[in-house]
Amino acid sequence: MSDIPGPEEFRAEARRWLTGVAKTRAARQEWGRGDDSVAVFENRTEAEEREHTDRTREWEHTRYDQGWGALDWPKEYGGRELPAHYEQLYRAEEAAFDVPRRTEIFPVTQQLVAPAIRVWGTAEQKRRWLRPMLRTDELACQLFSETEAGSDLAAVRTRAVPDGDGWMLRGHKVWTSGAQVATWGVAVCRTNPGVPKHAGITVFLVRMDAPGVTVRPIRQMTGGSSFNEVYLDDVFVPDADRLGPVGEGWRVTLTVLAAERLDSGGLGLGNADRALDLARHLPRPLTGGERQQAADLFVRALVQRLIGLRVSAALVAGREPGAEASVGKLHATATMRATTDLVQQLLGPRLAADTGEWGTFAWTEHLLGAPGYRIAGGSDEIQRTILAERVLGLPKEPKGAGS
Repeated sequence: MSDIPGPEEFRAEARRWLTGVAKTRAARQEWGRGDDSVAVFENRTEAEEREHTDRTREWEHTRYDQGWGALDWPKEYGGRELPAHYEQLYRAEEAAFDVPRRTEIFPVTQQLVAPAIRVWGTAEQKRRWLRPMLRTDELACQLFSETEAGSDLAAVRTRAVPDGDGWMLRGHKVWTSGAQVATWGVAVCRTNPGVPKHAGITVFLVRMDAPGVTVRPIRQMTGGSSFNEVYLDDVFVPDADRLGPVGEGWRVTLTVLAAERLDSGGLGLGNADRALDLARHLPRPLTGGERQQAADLFVRALVQRLIGLRVSAALVAGREPGAEASVGKLHATATMRATTDLVQQLLGPRLAADTGEWGTFAWTEHLLGAPGYRIAGGSDEIQRTILAERVLGLPKEPKGAGS
């Protein structure tokens, strides 16, 4: 007889536990009061980021130590060996409680990097990193993107050359979330420039406080610095910190990217709901066009939630979502654009004037931040290519084709 609780039993159990360790969040924020932030990317100072990270880490420690972290992981790593979708069931319950909101560094560590180590790591690497990362004693960022490579991750130029019992890394990474607070960085490097680009890549875990690592915040047009650029200037990495075989880094990278796309289905739904609240509380009747836009956004948000359920259903069935993840990512960015369009129509000039009025100028942070998700986690163009090739069965476009 299985000792896995049914979904409703599990949610009730989670609710009881959360009630004992956290305060209930207000069921719905009162319109016109409290925080009106709808920022897509956080705009904290480095000191604020560190303080929030410490508070979130303390909560993650509580979860893990009391059996509510790493739910789908084996018991040897502190998990409960529950089906993968039970994490989403837990998150649905946790949303009703006043606990720290996880910044990107936490899901990157627990849901992207740790699973990649589980697949590709040696026994010693698993012993060293998995429990500390699942508990968030160690946090990891992604040293993936480069200015010269654009959306083509296989075109990375950061070099790693053999040096004694390790490797010497030199290069430049950009758009790195959480680099200021991370203890490790997962670096995609070129180890063999003389072979086809996908075959000459190797992945390393780099200490973010190692000599030669420099983190510089990137100031965004929203005014904050959620992202960073990271310079690797002759950074020595022991071979024991290499993840996966030499030259197999592209396969390691795909393991991380697949998990990233699975985690993107809920993007922007909170802001879509807030935009619909704005439409309900507008101090004038909506025009016919505005009513149509609001209805369109409502339907888009509903469909996005249904796509999320399809991703969960794929996990329940024991298969890794493919098309569902790409469709979900594309739909999420379209929902974010529709949110922007509706808010612009409803507020007009009030959106651009910082008068101090609640729920108006704050929307500029959504307007300026939302387009970034057309690139983050795999650009829209890449998602469409995945669907064209893997779902529709279309042939790859020959090099040099097109205008």
